[in-house]
Amino acid sequence: MEERTRSCLLRNRSALEQDIKTSYIMDHLISEEVLNLEDEQKVKVQATQKERAALLIDLILKKDNYAVISFYNALLNEGYKELAALLQDGLPVISTSKKSSIDSLTPYVQTILCEGGVPQRPVVFVDRPELVQTIRNEFYKLEKEPGWITIYGMAGCGKSVLAAEALRNHRVITECFPGGVHWVAVGKQDRAGILVKLQNLCSRFNQGSQTYPSPPLNIEEARDRLRFLMARKYPRSLLVLDDVWDSWVLKCFDVQCRVLITSRDMSIAEAVSGNQFLISVQSGLSNDKGLEILARFVNLKVSCLPEEAHSIVQECKGSPLVVSLIGALLREFPNRWAYYLKQLQGKQFKRIRKSSSYDYEALDEAMAISIEVLEESHREYYKDLSILKKDVKVPTKVLCILWEMDMEEVEDILQVFVNKSLLFCDRNKRSFQYYLHDLQLDFLTEQNHDRLLDLHAKMVRQYQKTYKKLFPSPSDEDCMYWYSFLANHMAKANLNEELYSLMFSMDWIKAKTEMMGPAQLINDFVEYRHVLDEENSTVRENFQEFLSLKGHLLVQKPFPDIVQLGLSQPDSSEVYRQAKLKAVEKAKNGAVYLEWINKTTLRNSSRLVVQLHCDAVFCACFSHDGLKIASCGADKTLQIFKSESGEKLLEVIAHDDEVLCCAFSPDDKLVATCSSDTKVKVWNSITGQLIHTYHEHQEQVNCCQFSHSLHKMMLATCSNDTLVKTWDLKGTSCKNTLFGHGEPVNHCNFSPDDQYLASCSNDGTVKLWRSGNMWKSLDVKEQCQKSDDGDDEEEVLLKCCLWSSDGTQILAAARNTLFIYDVMTGDMITELTMSRYSTIQSCDISPTRPLLAVALSHNSVELWDMELQKRVADCSGHLSWVHCVQFSHDGSKLLSSSDDQTVRLWETNKVHSSSAVSLVQCMDAIFQKNDIFVLVSDNKKCLQLINGKTGNVIHQSDVQDSRIRCCCLNQDINLAAFGCGDGILKVLELPSGKIVRTLTGHTKSVQLCQFAYDEQVLISSSDDATIRVWNWHTGECKVLEGHTEQVKNFKLLRESQLLSWSFDGTMKVWNFITGELLKNFHCHDGAVLSCDASPDGNKVVSASADKSAKIWSLKSTVPPLVLAGHNACVRSCRFTWDNEYLATGDDNGEIRIWRVRDGSLLHICPNDAEIKDSKHGGWVTDLHFSPNSKILVSTGGYIKWWDMNTGESLQTFYTNGTNLKSIHVSSDFKTFVTIDNIGILYILKMIT
Repeated sequence: MEERTRSCLLRNRSALEQDIKTSYIMDHLISEEVLNLEDEQKVKVQATQKERAALLIDLILKKDNYAVISFYNALLNEGYKELAALLQDGLPVISTSKKSSIDSLTPYVQTILCEGGVPQRPVVFVDRPELVQTIRNEFYKLEKEPGWITIYGMAGCGKSVLAAEALRNHRVITECFPGGVHWVAVGKQDRAGILVKLQNLCSRFNQGSQTYPSPPLNIEEARDRLRFLMARKYPRSLLVLDDVWDSWVLKCFDVQCRVLITSRDMSIAEAVSGNQFLISVQSGLSNDKGLEILARFVNLKVSCLPEEAHSIVQECKGSPLVVSLIGALLREFPNRWAYYLKQLQGKQFKRIRKSSSYDYEALDEAMAISIEVLEESHREYYKDLSILKKDVKVPTKVLCILWEMDMEEVEDILQVFVNKSLLFCDRNKRSFQYYLHDLQLDFLTEQNHDRLLDLHAKMVRQYQKTYKKLFPSPSDEDCMYWYSFLANHMAKANLNEELYSLMFSMDWIKAKTEMMGPAQLINDFVEYRHVLDEENSTVRENFQEFLSLKGHLLVQKPFPDIVQLGLSQPDSSEVYRQAKLKAVEKAKNGAVYLEWINKTTLRNSSRLVVQLHCDAVFCACFSHDGLKIASCGADKTLQIFKSESGEKLLEVIAHDDEVLCCAFSPDDKLVATCSSDTKVKVWNSITGQLIHTYHEHQEQVNCCQFSHSLHKMMLATCSNDTLVKTWDLKGTSCKNTLFGHGEPVNHCNFSPDDQYLASCSNDGTVKLWRSGNMWKSLDVKEQCQKSDDGDDEEEVLLKCCLWSSDGTQILAAARNTLFIYDVMTGDMITELTMSRYSTIQSCDISPTRPLLAVALSHNSVELWDMELQKRVADCSGHLSWVHCVQFSHDGSKLLSSSDDQTVRLWETNKVHSSSAVSLVQCMDAIFQKNDIFVLVSDNKKCLQLINGKTGNVIHQSDVQDSRIRCCCLNQDINLAAFGCGDGILKVLELPSGKIVRTLTGHTKSVQLCQFAYDEQVLISSSDDATIRVWNWHTGECKVLEGHTEQVKNFKLLRESQLLSWSFDGTMKVWNFITGELLKNFHCHDGAVLSCDASPDGNKVVSASADKSAKIWSLKSTVPPLVLAGHNACVRSCRFTWDNEYLATGDDNGEIRIWRVRDGSLLHICPNDAEIKDSKHGGWVTDLHFSPNSKILVSTGGYIKWWDMNTGESLQTFYTNGTNLKSIHVSSDFKTFVTIDNIGILYILKMIT
């Protein structure tokens, strides 16, 4: 841009920014190609008129002189004559039409194209600038010398329109084709027809001349005459051969000139020599372009098109031809939107007729002619492709199997189809992959519908012939195809027996889930439910339930043993039956499998467990039709998946920080998200396209909720900046900002009739808003303090507020209490109090009945009957805090999201009864021959004695005053003892449950108790740093004092000795009969977390929070062996029974195996670089060796068995919960007992 012009524009910038409206100005600039659509969008998103004008001028300043001239002309055309006058003196000294004369359609070009027979633009034309520019770039390659340009693509993709549009450019014509352009519509012709075309062309060139008074008599003569005329009279002209079908036609026009060809056959020009250039037209119209075409045909704005318009564009599959055909029909019959949509959906191509600008009367004729030109044998192969799936790229090997041909033969046949634009090809690293356009596939399916069943059957038979009873391996290039579509082929072929055999096979389940995960398999069970249920609906339900509840484990690496997972299913399940058969067979060869013998006491309440996030899930919500779920969380993503199967539909990296909330719009077309990055975003729920970004909140945005009405859709948001905002989704700024809260606002919600908006805050109030103004304020903080009779200064944080289904009540959650208010009076009606040990994170009310769901911080969800004001059900299964709950819109389902990275779906009529008692991780187990007895406390502060084989409760104690912290059994199962949080121990007889002694002395919680060998002595340790040795008959005790901090644990040694260890970093050996301290080891700088003594009594090992372990001698004073290498607290340790080796486990989930003699490291378990998170699902809390020291069992987030010779994992048992504290192991290493953190008891028996 000239300096004088720039200075003038800058000098008058202020006046221009003040007055101009940019929208119409930009239309002129875009039409003259000064600005593009991206520039326009940047300007439009600015908040104010002045900001839009300022950015527009900035863009012009970055352009050239022609941009200023175009801007000046736009000002004049839009009535800004005074502003245009300001720029007049600074205009550059060039013709104002020079830019357009170079780069656009001029009268000169119009004349050239008209004389050459180039078609006019269609009645409705939508530009495709990228493709047009690609063609023009190729034109410049013919500027210096002759050559052939081929534009190829399938029928109706717009080849001819694009070719003609590329020629509407002054620079292209004057620089590349000054001799003119000559358009010949070729089409499907025989030799006589081509001779006529040549004669007409020669006649046109010979006009006004007597050089050739008569037309040529044959093709050879016509070609020679054409060569002479073009060389002498029309040098450097372009010959356009439109819609060429046969290569021999090109030889007729091979006159060493510049030729542009449009064809469906990419190889059409291989028959002639010379420079050749290919342009593919594969990409179809975008949805927006398709809607624009329809809008122009029916003379409406895009926003005014009926709902069917969007579906019609989708059914047209991006084809310009089909969109134009439909548009032309709708222009004549504007009320037939639904009719033509139905025809498209039903593949009734014959009924989609009429197009004055196209050679074929109906769409089916246009596609049929492409197939008819194939050789007969090729035509039959092409028809076989009608069984392919839409949008699926098929490896060559699949068709090799179908046709029983070699790879090279198949590729040669398919290349014929590719050349004629009947098939598309992608090349990956290993092979070719082929696919059909949706319209081609629809046409083939319609034409061959009577053969489809046989074709699908043939595909299945050929697969079975190739793979026999095996499944494809990952190294087979076709494996993903068969895992994806084999069941589909069977179903479409009505091969029901084969489908049953496949879908009800654990081998298929394993093979497919290992390759693809569980979601597609669940989809298969849903899709083919009607077929599978004819065989056995119960079996189908068994497999579907197994995948739904264990699917989150089947995406882990390394892939879990699916047989072991199957063994956890109910004994009546077909999954269990098949797994048991396989486990018994494999166990004969030394494999480790575990039978969960008490699982009959457990019922699953979850319907589906989905793990798509890699961090905490803060929010999940149903779509209004119940078919989809959206979730968001700490991994910054928005996920949308099917509610039936968990199959991922969409993943968007939505924000720059944690995504805190998401919500579907009332029509499910949009999803809103809000984040710690202070932004609110609105997305297309199908495509993931970002529609709006709102950035007016100053701090993290905690909640976003849509109104319920479709007609006046609003979005409400609330933030830590104390503000609530509403948005109407039409503009770029908020409609209302609601002031009133004094602290961060955590939640907001529209009333069912959208008349009110509720919000709740850390200021302890719920505020109700109407028409942008505060209507009422409810002081929940005051009520909360009244209920607690507590400290007025204690903070009351309101986590959520919600409306009753009829809008007459408002609920607010603070701490562990729900307060229910009457909306009209503002009076509190009642309050519901949950467990005192939890806080309410979220709640929701069923739309269909008075049922309340409450998410609690202790990992569970509770259901409450609001009329009875009592808890009616528990939903346990989450392994960490639950952040969100929401009912489906019919109330039949409930979803929850948690810190454990999962979303769980529950059926509200199938969840556990609240009367079910949950166990806590305080237990003892005794193994007697074939019997197992488990003593365990529960969350009701009772003690239970359970028969491990039957799961029956033999005895349950009375409710205690304080929580039971530890318990123990004697070997005869006639005595039990337990210690409580108040420091009291009690001894009771079994099975009567009579308390025979209450022992007092500890001043803090008792953490461990154990009967000594003669069972007359009971030993206990406590948080008061003491160990007490009781004669429980008399109540007398000796106090072992010496530790200065909490005693972590103790272990009985030989000869009345006791080993204890503490958080004070010491380990001590006592004579517990005399109370004498025998040895005192100052072991570590950090807490001693675990100790063990070697079976021969010579050595002890200590494990510490200082990340080390040490081996000490009990027989000498030699310095300890220091075992270094752990990168986290060493929490567990154990000697082998042969005294040769030692295992230590740390808080990273790593286990190390050491040689006791010299402290050398033998194995690290697992030594797997792929496992980046905790290797054991959490801390390694307990370790036990088999009697032969060859197998190690460990607990952490789950239970694992290890091969001591190799350090490799032998088996993993995934518990429903996590954070296992310890495991009890029988002396023969065949039975294992533990409890997880959600109170489920596991009694596992090794299968032999």
